Amino acid sequence: MKCKRFKKLISCVMTMTIMATMLTSPSDVLAAETNNIGTLKEAKARVSVHDPSIVKDGNKYYVFGSHIEAAKSTDLKNWTKFTNSYTTPSNVLFGNLSKNLTGSFAWAGENDGDCLGGHSVWAPFVFKNENYVNSNGTKGAYMMYYCTSSTYKRSAIGYAVSQKIEGPYTYVDTIMYSGFTKKNAHDTNSVIDTKYTNTNIKKLIDNGKLAGTSPNWFTSDGSYNTSNSPNAIDPALFYDTNGKLHMIYGSWSGGIFELDMDDTTGKAIYPDKEGTSLDGNTIDRYFGTKIAGGYTDSGEGPFVVYDNSTGYYYLYVTYAGLSATGGYNIRMFRSKSPDGPYVDAAGNNAALTSQMDNSSVGIKLMGNYKFGCLDVGYRSGGHNSSFIDSDNQMYLIYHTRFDNGTEDHEVRVHQMFKNEDGWPVEAPYEYNGDVISKNGYSMDEMSGTYEFINHGTSNSGASMLNTLSVNLKNNNTITGDVTGTWSSNNGSYYMKMIIGGVTYKGVFFKQNDESKFNSKVITFSAIGSNNQSIWGSKMETDSQTVKYEASRLQDNIPSSAKVDITLPKSGVYDTKISWTSSNPSVVNNKGKINALDGAVDVTLTAQISKGKAVITKEFKIKVKGRINELNVTPIYRYDFNKSSGGTEVLNSGSKTGNSTLVGSSSISKDDQRGKVLQIKNANKAVKTNYLALPSDTFKGMTTDGYTVGMWVNVDTTEPNYLEHSALFEGNAGGQNKFPMTRISANLFGRINSNGTWADATNITTGLIANTWQYVTYTVNSAGIHVYLNGNEVGSSSKDLTKCFKSDFLSNITDVRVGSGDIWGDRDISSAKFDDVSIYNTALTADKVEALYSMESETATSVSILNSLLSLLGINLSFLRPSL
Repeated sequence: MKCKRFKKLISCVMTMTIMATMLTSPSDVLAAETNNIGTLKEAKARVSVHDPSIVKDGNKYYVFGSHIEAAKSTDLKNWTKFTNSYTTPSNVLFGNLSKNLTGSFAWAGENDGDCLGGHSVWAPFVFKNENYVNSNGTKGAYMMYYCTSSTYKRSAIGYAVSQKIEGPYTYVDTIMYSGFTKKNAHDTNSVIDTKYTNTNIKKLIDNGKLAGTSPNWFTSDGSYNTSNSPNAIDPALFYDTNGKLHMIYGSWSGGIFELDMDDTTGKAIYPDKEGTSLDGNTIDRYFGTKIAGGYTDSGEGPFVVYDNSTGYYYLYVTYAGLSATGGYNIRMFRSKSPDGPYVDAAGNNAALTSQMDNSSVGIKLMGNYKFGCLDVGYRSGGHNSSFIDSDNQMYLIYHTRFDNGTEDHEVRVHQMFKNEDGWPVEAPYEYNGDVISKNGYSMDEMSGTYEFINHGTSNSGASMLNTLSVNLKNNNTITGDVTGTWSSNNGSYYMKMIIGGVTYKGVFFKQNDESKFNSKVITFSAIGSNNQSIWGSKMETDSQTVKYEASRLQDNIPSSAKVDITLPKSGVYDTKISWTSSNPSVVNNKGKINALDGAVDVTLTAQISKGKAVITKEFKIKVKGRINELNVTPIYRYDFNKSSGGTEVLNSGSKTGNSTLVGSSSISKDDQRGKVLQIKNANKAVKTNYLALPSDTFKGMTTDGYTVGMWVNVDTTEPNYLEHSALFEGNAGGQNKFPMTRISANLFGRINSNGTWADATNITTGLIANTWQYVTYTVNSAGIHVYLNGNEVGSSSKDLTKCFKSDFLSNITDVRVGSGDIWGDRDISSAKFDDVSIYNTALTADKVEALYSMESETATSVSILNSLLSLLGINLSFLRPSL
């Protein structure tokens, strides 16, 4: 399938590569010291629960989160998910989801607005209320407060009850609405009339619970006033010292609000009139007391925990955007009163008085960081909960994303300790059962060289924070990248640092780091009067570090492979790694695999160094033979090598039909793949720059299904990047036009056709930023499968026969690459595409592997040829062959 000239050129290149490798083999140097690494940690059972809210029931801990997901644990380290997301009617938590929550869905959250074709049930809070009076007159129930949402402002908070913490929960009432208008109106993609009389406000007025509407709720044209009024999401509840129940809620918009609650009924106690609290915070007759934020500044996911050892209520709020590059970060305030004022370490009130840059307001607990022992750094940790266990240990629970170019997220749990001023500080590493020494630590333990991170106060998430190096000297001075003084209190874990004239107070804590070994290190965590948190982790010696990295690599290099292997050039604690291969024609020094017809054994040798310490380690790998038999021809295929000279891109598939470059989309040269499709879009662009495929692409699709495959290279670090942007979408003519099928940049695969829909949204591996990867998704009568580089990363099994009935998919006439607006999403901000192929059958897993193998062969040929031609000073990238 490849041209003969490619084989000859590749053969020459391989010969030169082998000769070069023979001349550059590393020396076999072994460090003399014995490494005291310790035993391997037991791998933790991880879960992905967004916006986790913690509750303890008996000897079990539960986290409940958005999208109707929840998990449980007995040790706060290993979690097991027990829910099934939006599945209905057999939903674990709600049974018949649509029917049960119809009271809330009547306003927002089901097949409407932003969640057209699906649901949006977010950020629940669960607790056991012994005072709740059930419908049968008995007392006590587990209560779940949740929110449903259709736009950035139109949402609702409702509650449901159960006699079992794991449900099912039965709907009771919807108590808070937002996004309503003064007159009849409709949001985009919605048939819901947003006039306030369609909420519970009219009934409250009729029953004398509210003295009419408030002019503060509306702008001059009768729209909802988002600067003053909240978005009704993210409820969390807590009891004060008098046993009175309170609810806090809100997101961006008008801020975070607090309402008194009746714990016998679960209903809200509305203030009934505007005013100002004794502490100066604004009171709204319906929404309650504003305790944080406002004026559309960022802030969501509020949570309050009371600590009787300090007498403070601690308020947590998360700022910025939730994506991996959005800067999501947790802020902390405290108050002696449940309704505020809540202030930070610098004395700022959490409730804003005007629109401003709020980055300096609130103690920032953490930003985007990476210690040397971590394989991958952390990004956008936020939307937390917190609790104090029966042993008085405080914990912080949140979801975090990672510095790996994806939007994957997982739950993390960290211990917290109060400093001398009564502020909780967060332990740098996740909870692993460690107990802080009440008597503190010795000078030998505390002094030494530390990795140092200052989390600052910025809300930007574009980059990782700098990991610096400091020395804590025995004479209590700090040298290195940061200078100052430090001290500790004899007989306690308290510590203090003065850096740049700012005083930071916190604790020393010996805890397990997050390496794969049982390795305890001294850490410190402190907060400053400037609202900045600083962390430190004591470092290992060079000889220990290289041996640790050699052992760590053992877990990361596979014993068998069929796709390219990631061979890192650097490791933990700034170790350097170089690689050689015993058979570079099969696996080269960069981990690129050229599979042969049969299996081949290859030895990869890593040389690991830091300073003068050097060690080598061998890894034996069996490279599996390729699967060559695809025997399926795409109906449409666009490799961008051929064009009409204008906006048309020629098709090499079995059907007749060219694609069309729309807007500024163009064919450009890529050093790795030759000619490719380049798409760039401004912020919030919709159907602007993309590739339009033939309108009959889905005509004649049967229950055998279809497959979309393509090389993609997405810049997920671009400021305007949105993870829901479509890589590929087909619809019946734009927004709210069904049938629809799509795959987005987060690799969510979807179909909604003829009244039946399915979503493959539980994706195990996402795209890596600015990297060519092959994406495939298949749909047939049995469900959806999503593949990345030939490996399945997500699926949804469901009877989709109705989707294909009577050629219903032929109604899809608007087919695009790099664009999609079925839910009002924007076009992809910056991406490249290549070899876009459509098949009129759902390829099996083996066929997808064969497809990827063939595509990878072509990619390898192009890369090698381009490298050779570049050495010769020749530019012939247009010679890339087609399959």
